[in-house]
Amino acid sequence: MAGPSFDDRDGWIWFDGKLVPWREAKVHVVLHGLHYGSCVFEGERAYNGHVFKLRQHSQRLLESAKILGMETSLTVEEVDAACNETLKASGFTDAYLRPVMWRGSESMGVSPKGTKVHFAVAIWPWGAYFGDQRMKGIRLDMGQWRRPAPDTAPTRAKAAGLYMIATLNKNAAEEKGFDDAMMLDWRGQVAEATGANIFFVKDGAIHTPTPDCFLDGITRRTVMGIARARQIVVHERAIRPEELSGFTECFLTGTAAEVTAVREIGPVKYNPGGITQTLMTDYDALVRMSPDEVARRSPS
Repeated sequence: MAGPSFDDRDGWIWFDGKLVPWREAKVHVVLHGLHYGSCVFEGERAYNGHVFKLRQHSQRLLESAKILGMETSLTVEEVDAACNETLKASGFTDAYLRPVMWRGSESMGVSPKGTKVHFAVAIWPWGAYFGDQRMKGIRLDMGQWRRPAPDTAPTRAKAAGLYMIATLNKNAAEEKGFDDAMMLDWRGQVAEATGANIFFVKDGAIHTPTPDCFLDGITRRTVMGIARARQIVVHERAIRPEELSGFTECFLTGTAAEVTAVREIGPVKYNPGGITQTLMTDYDALVRMSPDEVARRSPS
């Protein structure tokens, strides 16, 4: 993410119903979303001038807001339109989009009563999340902080507050020379990386944790559909850390990460192989198709 500071860029941001110059899209420091974590967001990518699976992202944004009790009159169609208009204004064909909703500064305190729900969309160029290591494979640390139980946090929402755990794990991993971290859940089972879902390969089949306390990612579902279309068996199940050494391949999926191979999790080593390469190639081809073609070909 090298480049100018994110508050000092040229361009446009959709902000509460209209496009405003990037540098003027500001909020107050006394903000409910900042102080109490009442904020939800999406991560999306545009390829060839089209946002991949925009409708699913817009639906999830509004569902996340609903889970957090953030009342809004915005419709899925309006969120779609804001993303498309901002993309057009940006002039980018390949870019990353960040739609975000938050409670404002109309009142302060744990109670959100009286606060207004705001909505913005920012867009910027963002290459491969892990650079040129997508097929070479990245190195994951074993994260210290765990994903919480679904009765202790709104785990089905893409809520900003839930990323504090990811930030702590990723920061610790990078300080030790790793690229990212793999997180366990509150039971000690494998969950995900800090911003991507995780998959393993054994005997020609794919194994991935059941998303019962973390996001069932849009890219995750897409890649599972690609695998099944190629007659690759996919097992969604609980995975224990002691199983890691029994897998031969490992990869991550996510809007930012796309499909990225993993070559190491702590002391366990993997050889990025054929299944990872096939899914990466198929996914890269799918995202660059027209939206109509994606709808016809994509299982999710």
